[in-house]
Amino acid sequence: MPDYSLYDILFYMLLYGFLGWMTEVVYYSVRDRHFINRGFISLPLHVPCGISFGILIQVLPSLERNYVLQFIAAAAVFSVVYSLAGVFNHRMSQLARFENEETFSGTRKSWLEMSLRALAGVLVCQIVHPVLMAGILLLPGLLIRIVVWVGVIMLLLDFAVMLYAVRRQKALPEEEVVSRERTQRLADRITRHVWKRLSRAYPGIEASGKTGEGSDPIVFAKGICLDKIVWVFLICALLGDIIETFYCGLVNGKWMNRSSVLYGPFSFVWGIGAVVLTIALRQVANKSDRYVFVGGFVIGGTYEYLCSVFTELVFGTVFWDYSDMPLNIGGRTNVLFCFFWGLLAVVWVKILYPPLERFIEKIPPVTGKVVTWVIVFVMVCNGLLTSAAMLRYHTRADRPEADGRVEAFLDEQYDDAYMEERWPNMIVADGT
Repeated sequence: MPDYSLYDILFYMLLYGFLGWMTEVVYYSVRDRHFINRGFISLPLHVPCGISFGILIQVLPSLERNYVLQFIAAAAVFSVVYSLAGVFNHRMSQLARFENEETFSGTRKSWLEMSLRALAGVLVCQIVHPVLMAGILLLPGLLIRIVVWVGVIMLLLDFAVMLYAVRRQKALPEEEVVSRERTQRLADRITRHVWKRLSRAYPGIEASGKTGEGSDPIVFAKGICLDKIVWVFLICALLGDIIETFYCGLVNGKWMNRSSVLYGPFSFVWGIGAVVLTIALRQVANKSDRYVFVGGFVIGGTYEYLCSVFTELVFGTVFWDYSDMPLNIGGRTNVLFCFFWGLLAVVWVKILYPPLERFIEKIPPVTGKVVTWVIVFVMVCNGLLTSAAMLRYHTRADRPEADGRVEAFLDEQYDDAYMEERWPNMIVADGT
């Protein structure tokens, strides 16, 4: 598997985002016979395409020449990423509504589109990417870093302008929404310009939340939104850690920590997995169980594989290895566990999630908002501290002397003995 740095991955995401934007521009221009910018607001970037290929160029090479598994992995990655993009479009702070969000709905058209994307993903990674990589390797490293920094900063600025314009459009009175003869202040210019571009790129978009008297009472975390995602993550991370701890203790006869973080019984793998299944399978939740099972089988297996790749690339550690099990896929997952993911998806979507959703939506809105942001703050701090401790654990063998106060603190509080006791199954990826 190619050894990519963080700058390399971000550079390829920007590059494939641009190529994806070009492809969409050509497609919609031919279909509608006029130019439509479908990029991320103003920039010529198709963000979901860039993110998808940023993942695929790391995953598919490890599957070598098993093209069936490559196709399945590509289909799962595109399905999840585009579903998340659809949720972002549809639930962007619950401020705007996009009629043509790109999500998987389980229809024949959706299956065809997903299959075509997966096929294109495999072909690009097998044929196009090696050629691009050979050319990019000739570029100076400084140039790649400059492109990445400029691209990321412009992307964030573009997003901030878009979010401001959408919020302002929602706040305007109805007569100002349709009027084009209003004040020429900079804020109004920005709002009209961005909204006009959004209207062309996403026909049917409208500012939501323009309700008056007689509107429905406020419901906390209604639908798929940030608040709902945070609560689903927290509850499932907690329950997942408890279930996995008891399962391993009863099956293996050995009790050990299964948490993902330094503090608290929270398994991020379970929490994020529940969020991924909830978002990716919401369109097929009302369909037959077999659709949910197939979706969970593919998406769950791919998710577990990506988690293994992520921890190895970022932290240099391996938390599970199924190389000795039959039908394993690169030692990162196996067909049996994919089958379990399919069963879990059916149980989650059909049985567990509906009552959990009702429970979350009964939380008082103000209390729910406050607690949600407290959870986000605590979990982010916990995750960052855990990441720092893992990175230091990985580098301590080659560089035992601390470099600065931060590393000295990590060495004192979270030395090798502490880390190995906390995660007894953790193995340094290079085998040292």
